[in-house]
Amino acid sequence: MSDDSDAFTPVQHKQLAALCVRKGKNGREVLMVTSSKGRWILPKGWPMRGKKDGEAAMIEAWEEAGVKKGKVSRKPLGKYVATKITGHGDEEIAETKVYKIKVSKTKKKFPEYKRRDRKWVSPQKAAKLVTEDGLRNILRSFAKA
Repeated sequence: MSDDSDAFTPVQHKQLAALCVRKGKNGREVLMVTSSKGRWILPKGWPMRGKKDGEAAMIEAWEEAGVKKGKVSRKPLGKYVATKITGHGDEEIAETKVYKIKVSKTKKKFPEYKRRDRKWVSPQKAAKLVTEDGLRNILRSFAKA
């Protein structure tokens, strides 16, 4: 008999994240936002019917981080797999594609501004702030590029 705890769990959800970047005083900066639980994350959400993944990432960047204008990469910088905890406490596997957005304009007021904090940090600092190993690796690679 096999032990199910060693079985591979397939991806149950697909998400899109926005790696929002700008040129700061000390080099490239990445825009981080807080999650509903207070962790630092990239703006992210679900694919949207009728939208390309990059377009959906741009919409999430607006709703969660106030990015009004930016140029979205055609292809994702990378993807990572992480465990999501549902509202019922269940663990589910989500694969998140990360799209780079070169930010040219942000707004102070955006749909979720009352629920989220945001800050611009170096890619190296962003890698230290996040809890997902796969996202940390993407940010470290971006910092070196």
